[in-house]
Amino acid sequence: MTNATVSRRGALAALGGLPPALAAQTGRRPRYNVLFIAVDDLRPELGCYGNTLIHSPNIDRLASRGLVFSRAYCQQAVCSPSRTSLLTGLRPDTTRVYELQTHFRKNLPDAVTLPEQFRKHGYATTGLSKVFHGGLDDAQSWSIPSWVPNGPAWGSPENATRFERVAASLKERGLRNQPAAQASRGPSWAAPDVADNALADGKTADTAIAALQQLRGQPFFLATGFLKPHLPFIAPKRYHDLYKDAKFQLAPNPFPPKNVPPVALHNFGELRSYSDIPKDGPVSDEKALELIRGYYAAASYTDAQIGRVIGELERLKLRESTIVILWGDHGWHLGEHGLWNKHSNFEIAARAPLVISVPGQKSAGRKSAALVEFVDIYPTLCELCGVPVPGQLEGTSFAPLVADPGREWKTAAFSQYPRAVPGVGQAMGHSMRTDRYRYTEWRVPAKNWLAVELYDYQNDPLGNVNIAGEPGSAALVRQLSRMLEDGWKAARPKAPA
Repeated sequence: MTNATVSRRGALAALGGLPPALAAQTGRRPRYNVLFIAVDDLRPELGCYGNTLIHSPNIDRLASRGLVFSRAYCQQAVCSPSRTSLLTGLRPDTTRVYELQTHFRKNLPDAVTLPEQFRKHGYATTGLSKVFHGGLDDAQSWSIPSWVPNGPAWGSPENATRFERVAASLKERGLRNQPAAQASRGPSWAAPDVADNALADGKTADTAIAALQQLRGQPFFLATGFLKPHLPFIAPKRYHDLYKDAKFQLAPNPFPPKNVPPVALHNFGELRSYSDIPKDGPVSDEKALELIRGYYAAASYTDAQIGRVIGELERLKLRESTIVILWGDHGWHLGEHGLWNKHSNFEIAARAPLVISVPGQKSAGRKSAALVEFVDIYPTLCELCGVPVPGQLEGTSFAPLVADPGREWKTAAFSQYPRAVPGVGQAMGHSMRTDRYRYTEWRVPAKNWLAVELYDYQNDPLGNVNIAGEPGSAALVRQLSRMLEDGWKAARPKAPA
């Protein structure tokens, strides 16, 4: 097959046609398989991160057999730039992917992605559902064509009919280039009384289970992407019912940080595109609580699908020969700082869940507070599996933390986000998280324009006050500005003595 996106039947036929088992690599290091689990818009809102309200038993069980990173950061808090950075091992200023339209091969035609590196070294590789950003898949990453679930995202005949009606209307008006899915967005959440596999993520779990059955017996890199809890928060009714008696709380800081520059904020346009959300102004408390419940329900739905896939891994007796890594592509505002969605440099958007389970690891069930970045995942998996690490990567393998979660590590993690400044031009906000601070500089170089943010999490755990302009912060701002300029290379961990 040549098409990177094939039907479910076609994908499974391809899986069934894999070559015979490959010889194990020589040397002492095991040739581990990799089950690579990506979750869209999942912030660290899980039991293993200390949330006692959410139902996430399957991810929590994975955490009990792995290592949880409590301070893991994406490189840009929006889907395609984050995933591109993680999968290429390169930062956004290298990939030059800052939005949802540009394919990284336009700028880096010779880049070797993480799954491609495994493919080049004898692994069967395939991607299910959203691994790269939707519509921007990379065919040469996969030895088996990737697969995406079909069917309406809304999971109801009424919304399928609505979608068709809007699409026909767009065609009549000559607006063929406008995505019908975006124009026909209905409410921000729904709870259809359907089976799990009536919706996309249930279908993805079905396909991942079938893939495991057919990939066994050879080294594999199986990338499985789950769409929820991305908007709209649609999950089968049983997952919403988990929270029918839950006492949800509104965000404790539903206001912008004091002294924040306007460029740091946004109008959460992604959420406002849904029919039940006001086009301007704040979201009501009642709607905010609905959204929080919907987010939790969607996350629990995905947790259940992850449990099914890992359960099959165990049934096939592949658990002890497979590294399982789970990550959410960025954080998500649930009203914090008066914001919704991602699209910011704030801690709540840049910080995301990261859990890794390696067969036989002595750190199982532990947490690491080390600063790690998603750009580190590529070299880590290569090192753990004995696959050569390409020299051009811009991350650092955190394999040493799997062996010793408490060891000294990076001095900073780096993120960035672009934003237009009215009357000035396009700014880039480069942000740095140290052990105590988050420091951000927004610059429009052509106009010599600068805005600065500094949050002290020791004295202000929620980041509610920007202290960059306070007289007593001047020396600290200079120090952190130099550190930001020195960049990720200077922040790498020192080699042990």
